[in-house]
Amino acid sequence: MVSAVLEWTDQEQQVARRAFDKAHSRAAIGIIRAVQAHASRMDSVEECWKLHDFLSIQRHEIEGRFDFRLPGLLFVFASLVKDGLLQVEELEGLERDKLNKITAMSRM
Repeated sequence: MVSAVLEWTDQEQQVARRAFDKAHSRAAIGIIRAVQAHASRMDSVEECWKLHDFLSIQRHEIEGRFDFRLPGLLFVFASLVKDGLLQVEELEGLERDKLNKITAMSRM
C-alpha cells in the first residue's frame, strides 16, 4: 500500500511558518493577559500556586500543540482555526487542497 505524503513547496512552507508564528503569538498574548488578570487579584500564597499550576498546564498545552513538523501541520492548523487563533485567510498561498482539508477539519 502506498501512503500519500503531502508535499510542501518552499513558498508554502514560508506561508505556513508565518501563519504558525502569528497563531503562536496570539496564544502567548492570551496567556500573558490571563496571568496579568490573575496576578492583579492575587492575595494569598494559594493563589500563587494556582497561578503556577495554570502556567504549567498552559506550557504543556502550547508545547504539545505548536508542532511545526510538516506531516502533521494540517491538523495543527485546523485546530488553531477551530479555536480562533488563526484564520484560513492567513493560510492563503497554500495549495487549494490543503486549505480545503484545513477548513473541513476545523469544522469537526
